[in-house]
Amino acid sequence: MTTTATPGTTPGTRTTSAAPAPPGAIDPRAPQLAAAVTSVVLVAVLLLPPPAALALLAAQAVLFGLGAVRGVTATPYAWLFRTLVRPRLAPPAEWEAPEPPRFAQGVGFAFAVVGLAAMLAGATVVGQVAVGAALVAALLNAGFGLCLGCELYLLLRRATARRIAT
Repeated sequence: MTTTATPGTTPGTRTTSAAPAPPGAIDPRAPQLAAAVTSVVLVAVLLLPPPAALALLAAQAVLFGLGAVRGVTATPYAWLFRTLVRPRLAPPAEWEAPEPPRFAQGVGFAFAVVGLAAMLAGATVVGQVAVGAALVAALLNAGFGLCLGCELYLLLRRATARRIAT
């Protein structure tokens, strides 16, 4: 889901010009790269033996938490995009508001923490289901640009806006 941070519009609206980034806007390809790397990490969590899987899942939970608290541009994956990938690409056709991806990082953090807690408690299947759910979301974002956490953010905004208006 690509949203813009154009002044005077709300997150969830799109612009299709290759104009310079509005203040605070992010390149939507950065979260997609992060989702691709996250997908690889989460597949490894599901395939590796417990000590390595737990360490990787804990590290990914920290990265999700960093993205949720400080914003997606503060993560190592964003640095990787800015440093190695973005200089080789044309400007994006659309810009994205940072709030939906930041919320999505919080959702990813919740799934990673549930997975980690379950695995540590010996509920391996519950942990694998939580990791699997996060993996599906990451794969959808990486492969199709569909950010489930971003969609949830927009649905919650619409629902709360309706309640406030009535």
